[in-house]
Amino acid sequence: MRLTTAAFLCGTFAGSVAAQEGTPAKQLFAGVKLPSKAEAEPLGFYAKGCMSGAVALPTDGPTWQAMRLSRNRRWGNPELIALLERFSGDAARLGWGSGILVGDISQPRGGPMINGHSSHQIGLDVDVWFTPKPTQPLTVPQRESYPFTSMLDKSKFLTVDSNRWTSTHAKLIMQAASYPQVERVFVNPAIKKKLCDTWTGDRDLLGKVRPIYGHDEHFHIRISCPPGSTTCQKQAAVPKGDDCSSKGFAWWFTKEPWAPPPKPDPNKKPVKPRQVMLSDLPKACAAVLAAPSRSEDDATFGGSAVAYTAQPAASASARTVEAIVNDPPSASSDMPVPTPRPLQ
Repeated sequence: MRLTTAAFLCGTFAGSVAAQEGTPAKQLFAGVKLPSKAEAEPLGFYAKGCMSGAVALPTDGPTWQAMRLSRNRRWGNPELIALLERFSGDAARLGWGSGILVGDISQPRGGPMINGHSSHQIGLDVDVWFTPKPTQPLTVPQRESYPFTSMLDKSKFLTVDSNRWTSTHAKLIMQAASYPQVERVFVNPAIKKKLCDTWTGDRDLLGKVRPIYGHDEHFHIRISCPPGSTTCQKQAAVPKGDDCSSKGFAWWFTKEPWAPPPKPDPNKKPVKPRQVMLSDLPKACAAVLAAPSRSEDDATFGGSAVAYTAQPAASASARTVEAIVNDPPSASSDMPVPTPRPLQ
């Protein structure tokens, strides 16, 4: 029988929490390979929390493949995984290859990650590549090194590459935005502008499409807190309308967002950045870390780590890829290091 997170909190975690407090939270959560045996709950905020009772997206499906399996980040809230499988089928029907390539969702128990994201912590965020799923399924090694495709013309400032961008790209993003449970779809500012200039469908849905740094090689889908959740911290609503003429959107096309950071004062001693610790997260996250694990098969959405097999070489469970060296792609960009900006 599954136990709720609240039930675990009734136990005594003082000793384990004290032992963990000297370790950054990102190391604690990255070190857990399986989800907790508990009811599915997002705990905290998208960029400051964890999750219990996660389920895994099967590594392979009829209209999707999970990428970079060695990262072990295909875990999410069941509502997100169900939506993702539905979206993959809709994407294929739109003409997006044979479906979608899925990047990072969350770690088995959410929480901060060693690299790559500040959000994706409560199982309600997922990255989808701007590369269609090939007709010939990718093998596990191919998924570790398969290249990204940027939508930008890097020779120009914040400009979409007209040789790569198609109307299907636009339909794909707007399809993601069309689901009621989707709260935001993050894209590069240039992509948002392209949609503002060309989209002839429901303009109100464009308000869900939010500009953010990077996100030229993938887009990021975020769903709302599940109905009835008392542990998930909601984000402020997006502006009404398409938000194409707002001052906030225009800001992205000024020099300020892309200005390099000021040079450090050579006379001042460098300040070491403070690490996020377990005590900085919701108290229930200590219980999540201490909870018993579910098996991978039991925790995989639909009951199988491999939902669909086109060829034996194209499918593998997370246990198979544990031996693969984790070599996450480095973020490549010709733009200067940006100044910080709050989540949109």
